Amino acid sequence: MGHSHASASSIWTKFLQLKEDEKLHHMKKMMQDQEEDDVEEEVKQKTSWSWRKLLESVFGDEIENMKKDNVAHKSPRSCNLYDRKPDFKNSYGWSVALDGSDYSPLKSSGVGIYHVNLKPGSMMTPHVNPRATEYGIVIRGSGRIQIVFPNGTNAMDTHIKQGDVFFVPRYFAFCQIASSNEPLDFFGFTTSAQKNKPQFLIGATSLMKSMMGPELAAAFGVSEDAMQNILNAQHESVILPAEQNNEKNLEHSEMIPKIVKIMT
Repeated sequence: MGHSHASASSIWTKFLQLKEDEKLHHMKKMMQDQEEDDVEEEVKQKTSWSWRKLLESVFGDEIENMKKDNVAHKSPRSCNLYDRKPDFKNSYGWSVALDGSDYSPLKSSGVGIYHVNLKPGSMMTPHVNPRATEYGIVIRGSGRIQIVFPNGTNAMDTHIKQGDVFFVPRYFAFCQIASSNEPLDFFGFTTSAQKNKPQFLIGATSLMKSMMGPELAAAFGVSEDAMQNILNAQHESVILPAEQNNEKNLEHSEMIPKIVKIMT
């Protein structure tokens, strides 16, 4: 403290000893230096303010969310698929699906998860996924999967067993059928975190029922009454029973290429 005071006194003494024109020149230089420092500081403040406003205007929500996360960050809860109540269940099997509205981490990853269990001989009704490609792996049992191109031609009809992986592109009609002597249990994911809302092509909730009319019957080359009888023959929906598999279900699955071709 004493040293700084002595230094300031010495500078002031030297200033007083200067001539008038030297004092004036020195004062001008001091004022100019001060103004430059003030301008530089103002520019820094304006620049800092401008960048801050720009960042807040562009990333305002994200910055606010980051602040909240830093204050209290909580890891997402886990979700057990086996603990969930099936979305659909009847005497022939069940299915459960998990999407972004059920489990928030799925929103960021953009996928949905599903699990299906078919009792021996039962069939998952032929359907189309309008929103996503579906990937699956057989975790127990065996069966058959049939996939149809959007133009109605057969894409795949093959046997599947435990450990086999399959995928079904978006808009491709398909069905899975469990073997007659064991169940078919498969799990997988879809490429959308939104509710998939599959469109079923046969069964009690069939899309075909909403299309019923003389035009549909003519497309199949049968009378309207015959077409009505075919559509009304199946009273179950989503998962069809084993006892009808050998006749009506296989008959229906053979209709799928025609149905798909008509729709496209």
